[in-house]
Amino acid sequence: MSRGHFYLDKSHAKLAGVCAGIANYTDIDALWIRLGAVLLLLFGFPVVIAIYIAVALIADKRPMGDYSAHEEERLLRRMERRRARKAGLGRTDRLRGELSDIDRRIAEMEQHYAGSNARLAAEIDSLR
Repeated sequence: MSRGHFYLDKSHAKLAGVCAGIANYTDIDALWIRLGAVLLLLFGFPVVIAIYIAVALIADKRPMGDYSAHEEERLLRRMERRRARKAGLGRTDRLRGELSDIDRRIAEMEQHYAGSNARLAAEIDSLR
């Protein structure tokens, strides 16, 4: 990522993506940025909270086109969990949804590999 513009990084965010955004901008691991912010706060610089909130409100979110496929998938999962929490879905409902998604993906993989290999298709059918 170029250093031309600072963005909040929601895919690696713990709260609002400020530390992750600083980490992307400076090419420093986000762990060190977060640790530095906590240490500044603990050593008597409460202004860190005000700066964090101001940056979270003012800075632009990272455009979706700048995310890799893995980061985009991670961000979409995080948004889905947040939406489920707001809708009041319990942990079992989320797990059931995730399991059905895994089932679907396994079926797609079976179809892909079994469709191109007749012997493998017969073996999978014999296991059912």
